[in-house]
Amino acid sequence: MGQINAPYGANAKKTIVGRGASSKGRACGRGHDGQNSRSGGGVRLGFEGGQMPLYRRVARRGFSNAPFKVTYEVISLDTISANYADGETVSLETLKEKGIVKGVGVQVKVLSNGSLTKKVAFEGVKMSQSAKAAVEAAGCSVK
Repeated sequence: MGQINAPYGANAKKTIVGRGASSKGRACGRGHDGQNSRSGGGVRLGFEGGQMPLYRRVARRGFSNAPFKVTYEVISLDTISANYADGETVSLETLKEKGIVKGVGVQVKVLSNGSLTKKVAFEGVKMSQSAKAAVEAAGCSVK
């Protein structure tokens, strides 16, 4: 059995530019003269050449609730039926263990999509009114 070799020229050495004027031509991939062609050159993020930058032109007034907004992961009764066995407890911790819900500050709400075929206990999980009625009709406990 012979050795398999790459054809000549297939593995070219990476050209490192920006290490002197002779490195691949005069400007070595940085264009011609100017601030960005120099070592250490360039402007900070958001700089617009002395023009008043966008982050200072746009007014910031009032209160924004965005940092405090609570979003809920929606879970259907079908998902619970598929992933839980009889007698198990549905809580935020068990949902995370089973990989149904991911994330750190995540909140969960159960909606009544589908039907519940298992008798499970719900603990510390937000539910819609129709989901709560369907769960209680199936004989499950809700805390």
